[in-house]
Amino acid sequence: MLASFDTHTFWGALTSGPYWKGALLAIGLTGATMVAGVIIGFFLALGRSSRRRTVRNVVLFYNWLFRATPTLLQLIFVWDALPQLWPVFAGSWFTPFLAAWIALSLNEGAYMAEIIRAGLLSVDPGQELAGRTLGMTRRQILRRVVVPQAVRIVIPPAGNEFITVLKLTSLASVISVHELLTAANEDASVKFQFAEVYLAALIYYLVIVSILMVLQGRLERRFTWTSGRRRRVAAPAIPAVSHDAR
Repeated sequence: MLASFDTHTFWGALTSGPYWKGALLAIGLTGATMVAGVIIGFFLALGRSSRRRTVRNVVLFYNWLFRATPTLLQLIFVWDALPQLWPVFAGSWFTPFLAAWIALSLNEGAYMAEIIRAGLLSVDPGQELAGRTLGMTRRQILRRVVVPQAVRIVIPPAGNEFITVLKLTSLASVISVHELLTAANEDASVKFQFAEVYLAALIYYLVIVSILMVLQGRLERRFTWTSGRRRRVAAPAIPAVSHDAR
């Protein structure tokens, strides 16, 4: 079986333009999706703690809808059904990349909402009360007190989500987004050498995800060290009490 493996085809695919261009497109789509997902998730997380029941119900419905349906179905719906429901999406400006970005961003927003909400809830409520005592508004408390501390909790699961979204971009091949898996599928349909072609794509994903994992680890250590250092600096010094003083 190994004797039939064509190394020339493998190295040709690994170094070909469509592969590395598809990899760059997948990374770009992932980055754009995560930025939008974090923004959507942040406001959804705030909505979950709203005093208005209507707002909380809307957020719960949103999270239920996008977490309970397959991501592949959401991609197909946005690309194929959305232009039929709203003719404005039938224009030439509505590209497969844009459709994939919309679908993946809406999907990721539902997951990031729970991650960010967990980070916000991890902050001691007493700190918010202290901020109010100092006359700070809710927006100032979020920006200066709650969010900086919640970031340390959010980074690890958010990093995992980034890696997950990168792999989910491969689903965008069904709506003609020319990312890495699309390039591999097109190459396989021409050469019919599936082991060589898909192994090259697999190596691309392994390399990219490995780099992201290293960056995630460094980011986690940096924020953990920074937050720990701030706590030590902020902690008041307790003078030692001698036996004579007692």
